[in-house]
Amino acid sequence: MENADNDQSTSPDMSHIKGWGIDADPKNDPTYPMRNRSEGGDQGYHWQRPPLQEKTVEVLHSIERPNVTAVFGTSVPPTGLSGWIRRCAFKYSEGSFGHWLPLLLADRVNEVEGVIDDLSHGNLPNICAERGMKAQWKHDQRAVMNKVTLGLGLLAAAVVVGGRSRNR
Repeated sequence: MENADNDQSTSPDMSHIKGWGIDADPKNDPTYPMRNRSEGGDQGYHWQRPPLQEKTVEVLHSIERPNVTAVFGTSVPPTGLSGWIRRCAFKYSEGSFGHWLPLLLADRVNEVEGVIDDLSHGNLPNICAERGMKAQWKHDQRAVMNKVTLGLGLLAAAVVVGGRSRNR
């Protein structure tokens, strides 16, 4: 059975949309010279390839890549529980939730680790300023009040549940 989506005669006319089909002409394709280069060949390059950045700390990279990119950040190497979560995430393809959801979790864990690190060094973190709560209060007071109400509700529920378990 033939797919109707692939049939040119039944596809809608989109020529009224400005820019539609601009990439349809292969003679007007700006990626043409780059697309046909082989992996190992240097045809078309007229410059010496600069040396790659050296790895001085652990750098995580996608399993889709055989090596790290030419330039990468080294200011915050993976450490602690958040680093372990990141290492686990990079065992999965970038196209899967097993990659991205753990990275989101690792960011939240790293935030808590940062607060604990500040406290262990005798610094009292200004969490409200770091989270932009002053600006949020200025521009969206309803959201701030919803968060405060939810937090107080959860705290009250925890106190009630904790009190019941002690009385038993």
